Amino acid sequence: MSSMLQDSQLTDEVEVVWLEDPSHLDYVRQALDKVSQRRGKPRYSRDGRLVGYTNLCSDAERDTDSGLFARRAFFLLPHDRDSDPTGDYQVGAPGEAVDPSTIEPGRTGAKTPRSQRGRAAETTPAR
Repeated sequence: MSSMLQDSQLTDEVEVVWLEDPSHLDYVRQALDKVSQRRGKPRYSRDGRLVGYTNLCSDAERDTDSGLFARRAFFLLPHDRDSDPTGDYQVGAPGEAVDPSTIEPGRTGAKTPRSQRGRAAETTPAR
């Protein structure tokens, strides 16, 4: 599914579950995945690692075409800033990246100076 999520796609979310402490992460990637269950840790088949996911309310409906539920997964790939601080995303971030401190149930999360430029950009005085 598209990395450009809208809050209207997330109305059934009731909880964000973090598998890792997100406070040390500049950004996480978010994606809306189709899964078979409303709650619990979803299967993860990407490279990298799953760092969080959302749970849905008990009356969330299945997609009429697939019979699956749409739930967000938060993940990082091996070349992301947390694992490779001097790599491709030393400055900048992938399109689907958002600051984990802005993520709430039913809200997509936001791009912030921290997520887009990294901690170094936040601590460098403006000229």
